[in-house]
Amino acid sequence: MKILIADDSRVMRQIVIRTLRQAGYDSHEVVEAENGRDALDKVASERPDLVLSDWNMPEMTGIECLRALRASGSEVPFGFVTSEGSDDMRSTASAAGALFLIAKPFTPETFESHLGSVIG
Repeated sequence: MKILIADDSRVMRQIVIRTLRQAGYDSHEVVEAENGRDALDKVASERPDLVLSDWNMPEMTGIECLRALRASGSEVPFGFVTSEGSDDMRSTASAAGALFLIAKPFTPETFESHLGSVIG
């Protein structure tokens, strides 16, 4: 399985990767994207099985990326890992087709509970 991690912070991408490994998802291939535009391009070129995206990023936000993917017909499983998780954000994410929104701080157990049904 291939997982695309989109975040403009390299440090945050590494934290997400480390948390994935701590949650037991260490055998999956990981691809990184620096913003929503990069993620959109890499979904087309890398064909990931899951996208984990930050919400706020330069050039294209995570929600803009998700909406562009769905508008293009992509049904790639998509979840947010972001610094805040208001009810409005969760509602907006769900309406756009996101499977979940994980707000920071998060734990390996949080990842397991949200990703288990997607990654297996």
